[in-house]
Amino acid sequence: MKMLFRAGLLAVGLTVMLPPLAAQTFRERLQQAREASRQPAARAPTLPAGASALRDVAYGDDPRQRFDVYLPAQPRNAPILLFVHGGGWANGNKDNPGVVENKAAYWLPKGYILVSTNYRMRPDTAPLDQARDVARALADVQRRAPEWNGDASRVLLMGHSAGAHLAALVGASSALWREAGAKEPRGVVSLDSGALDVPLTMENPPLRRLYDTAFGRNPTDWVAASPYHQLTRDAVSMLFVCSSRRRDACPQGRAMVEKARTLGVAMEVLPQDLSHAEVNRELGLPSDYTKAVDAFVRRYLQ
Repeated sequence: MKMLFRAGLLAVGLTVMLPPLAAQTFRERLQQAREASRQPAARAPTLPAGASALRDVAYGDDPRQRFDVYLPAQPRNAPILLFVHGGGWANGNKDNPGVVENKAAYWLPKGYILVSTNYRMRPDTAPLDQARDVARALADVQRRAPEWNGDASRVLLMGHSAGAHLAALVGASSALWREAGAKEPRGVVSLDSGALDVPLTMENPPLRRLYDTAFGRNPTDWVAASPYHQLTRDAVSMLFVCSSRRRDACPQGRAMVEKARTLGVAMEVLPQDLSHAEVNRELGLPSDYTKAVDAFVRRYLQ
């Protein structure tokens, strides 16, 4: 039962604190974790000295269409990282544990702005429309960047789990960001998505209820929400970080790289011996992993 519970939490890409387990069923504990994950954190993320935050900036009318902006001490024409949280397309929040602190600690002192965005979620909003929310957030970040002494022309998307899928979909399909009125992002860092090829994932999903709830049973919808199938010559460069402990993420990343090569788009895969949650949580800590991601970020945000 404990192994099953851990698998459920991994599926939604969350790290949350649960109350004592006495007299609780697995379903009750999992539902409690999901509900907690959708709420703002009780404690704001700790930031480096001199950094500041702008919270709940609206990019749309829905309460979920909000992002937080983390500013370095003295931003000057600052490049911007726009982060999309995970949570199985139905859970999660822009300030969940593991989303902000280590990334802010690493990139804010280097002069970057970090933006962490929410988006509308399942069951009300399908993944393709969630990607449209990410594209709208991108457009709004670009529009507001001068207010923060940021550089609107240097914005890179980054996401984890479901958020990695959404960021990759926006990076693969120029129609999404053009439709939102955005300019081309500089690149995408996808942190351990197992849904880069959605039809392939749906053939034998490792967590069927999760993926069925997210993508439904219509193959046309699968293709429309699949970064692999929406990939064109207009796609941006991407880095696919993948947990080598999973069977789905690295092969799908390599397939994206191969297809992108035929289209003349530079993409690469970075396997890591980390869990699904650790791929997100440990980014920004001192490590060769963080250095490798930072090298990609610097290459495309120079």
